[in-house]
Amino acid sequence: MRLSGALLALLGTAPFSVAIPIISSPAQGASVPGGTAFTVSWTDDGTAPAVADLTSFTLQLTAGTSTTNAVVWAAALTTFAASPAGLAVTIPLTASGSSPSAYYWTMISTATAGGTVTTYSNRFSLTGMTGVFPAAVIAVLPVSGATAAVPANVNAVAGQAAAPGTAAAGAWGTPYNLQTGLTKYAPMQPVPPTAITATNTAPLWPTSSVAFASTFMPIPSIVTTLTQVNTFSVSSHANTAAAASSPTNDMQRFLARWKDE
Repeated sequence: MRLSGALLALLGTAPFSVAIPIISSPAQGASVPGGTAFTVSWTDDGTAPAVADLTSFTLQLTAGTSTTNAVVWAAALTTFAASPAGLAVTIPLTASGSSPSAYYWTMISTATAGGTVTTYSNRFSLTGMTGVFPAAVIAVLPVSGATAAVPANVNAVAGQAAAPGTAAAGAWGTPYNLQTGLTKYAPMQPVPPTAITATNTAPLWPTSSVAFASTFMPIPSIVTTLTQVNTFSVSSHANTAAAASSPTNDMQRFLARWKDE
């Protein structure tokens, strides 16, 4: 699948078990003026599953490195039925700042089968921006250039095996209380093993402080929370063991009634 459009690079929407889309615009290192409406167009590359196998998507303008980043603007949740081949957007000039190759697009597509596919675009620059980058992003700017890394794609579509190392990587690998941006990612809780073999009792995630509100809190900025799909599988079968015999006389029934199990 190839995409066109001067501002947005709409990522491919097929699960990662098939071909990864080739993003053509914005090109790596491209410079795009902010505050102007652009139309993002995409076509199917002919490899199953088609766009029809996805229900909705969000596009998030992301600034920073592959590990330290923040979503500074996001398009409204859109269905593929409403926008099957393109989407027009305008990035407000006040959304963030300007820095060479500081931006890339994060696209989160929801699959009909359940779960999501998260993919990332090439790096590009936004010019004429009058806003300010988040503090954490300012600390890592400027990036090393247009070829600086972006996060790895994350396949979390139900019923498909994720690539090695991706289940706990990407967005879901960041502790919930340390995440920033318009979308939160809730990881799947671990499944207890059949036997206790671990000796490391350290917490999986760092503790977080609790501050009780003494004044009105600001309006929440989180748009949505995405929960990671099951990272495990289970199987079951019928119990073929014979049922235990019942007491045969009144005294046995009486004693069985008060017997400790």
